[in-house]
Amino acid sequence: MQSLTEPPQNRLSFYLTIILTGLFILTGTCNNKNGSESQDNENPPSPSGVSVPSAAAAPKKPKTVLTSSLAGRWYDANPQVLQTELESYYQQAKAGTKEHMIALILPHAGYRYSGRTAMEGLKSLGGKKYQRVIVMGPSHSLPMRDILSVPEATHYKTPLGETPLDLNFIQQLKQYRLFQSILPAHQYEHSVQIEVPLLQYLLKDFQLVPIVTGTLSRKNVVRVGAILRSLMDENTLVIASSDFTHYGPRFPYEPFKGQNDIPGKVKQLDMGAYELIAERNTPGFLAYREKTGCTICGFMPIAILLSMLPAGTQTYRIHYDTSGDITGDWENSVSYFAIGFTGRWSKGPAVKPKKVSTTLTNEDKKALLQLARRSMEYYLKTKQPGTPEQLGISITEPMQQVRGTFVTLKCSLENLQKVFGREIKPKTDVPENPAEELVLRGCIGEIFPTQQLYSSVLLNAIKSAVADRRFPKVTAAECPQLHIEISVLTPPTVIASYEEIELGRQGIVLKKNNRSAVYLPQVAPEQGWNLTETLTHLSQKAGLPPDAWKEGAQFLVFEAEVFSEHDFSELTIPSPQKNSK
Repeated sequence: MQSLTEPPQNRLSFYLTIILTGLFILTGTCNNKNGSESQDNENPPSPSGVSVPSAAAAPKKPKTVLTSSLAGRWYDANPQVLQTELESYYQQAKAGTKEHMIALILPHAGYRYSGRTAMEGLKSLGGKKYQRVIVMGPSHSLPMRDILSVPEATHYKTPLGETPLDLNFIQQLKQYRLFQSILPAHQYEHSVQIEVPLLQYLLKDFQLVPIVTGTLSRKNVVRVGAILRSLMDENTLVIASSDFTHYGPRFPYEPFKGQNDIPGKVKQLDMGAYELIAERNTPGFLAYREKTGCTICGFMPIAILLSMLPAGTQTYRIHYDTSGDITGDWENSVSYFAIGFTGRWSKGPAVKPKKVSTTLTNEDKKALLQLARRSMEYYLKTKQPGTPEQLGISITEPMQQVRGTFVTLKCSLENLQKVFGREIKPKTDVPENPAEELVLRGCIGEIFPTQQLYSSVLLNAIKSAVADRRFPKVTAAECPQLHIEISVLTPPTVIASYEEIELGRQGIVLKKNNRSAVYLPQVAPEQGWNLTETLTHLSQKAGLPPDAWKEGAQFLVFEAEVFSEHDFSELTIPSPQKNSK
């Protein structure tokens, strides 16, 4: 079934659910020392890398193919049927050729809805060939703050074949901290993938640069535009992938509810945005979206494009349509533009990558622990996440790096029994004085990095307190009794065999039969397990048979820098002093 458009834009509550992003990212929970374990049945993606040092050319790497997940849903999976469908859109398109086209804004809904509009834009190229096509699309489901993602793959695959990626260009982008490689951002995100078969049909031979954009500050919009402009040449086409107004209760956005001429009012709203785009007025366009609430999902790719266009660029409104006009249903409608930009690319001034320290000092670690505690307390009081400024925490450069984290809450066994209102017996090693044994009270995090370190800690502290399904929600009265531990993770990497696992130093992700589970590095030593016992428990945690790890399983490993409030005597911590690490 083809999709009208993407789901509604993310809301704050989305960040506070137990699962960060469904299938897009593996959200883990720590092992419960009392024996309770949660099952993570999502299929975690392959590992993603982080930014690498600058290099003149991309190192040679084995062929890796990222296969589009849209076939059979957003467009037909049969190559012949898909080719015929695209041909019909091309024949219907009436757009004339625009000389020296350097960029387009194209829609990204299912082809039934926006295929004609997208093809109108591409037909205006007039058969011009491009060596490189950059496609920027927004991240709809994966929260990414001040990050853009480029894939680690070498090729994109759709039913129409494989298209090589411009590895040298991607390597140059990864000199900059803003550009990461986050595979979950590419596996299922439709905004970039939907454009590829259209480009394959029309351009045939080109290299692709797929970029999934997160939400950027205005300062970073300008910086990203400058970075891209510094790498442009006359053989490059840039596409900003975006639908325009999403109107109706599904999105939800109904500024004209109960009024007459909704189609006319929606069009007026869209044309207001177009006028600012035509002026290449980046600040005005962003301000218009904020003022009107206009649900333009790809506003970030559009803003980046506007900020990088050269002087003298001409703008053309090539085609405009709405799903309301296509289907006759205006209860929910999405608008589609094809907008063209003509001119000549020339390389802008070089943008020097910023050298940033990634080593966390003791002061950084103390600040992160304070951030975790204060964010938890602030949320329990206000039901809203606080900002670092509101929480009195200064963010240093190392705290801005993109890393995955887990935040673990622990309390005494006596306090946990009070929470549950019953006696709880640990499986093994019952202490002589249970009141001094720290046990798990909540733990949530993400294995694959998608946001800056401080943001990950801030949000995971809240989720550990209120969204770990194994425990009742933490109350404000409990906070003084909780002990906080933070694990800062390295990006996971695939290993060939479980025999390569270094138990106690590496965390483990097990994948098999669309099921998965994770243990942090400290779990096995805390439990006193050997490798066989660890993998047996991990298989069961994934909802698999105990011996499932022995054959057909895939393993990823990562390391963690673990620190807790007990490591810093000056931090306010609960009275039990026994550390379970």
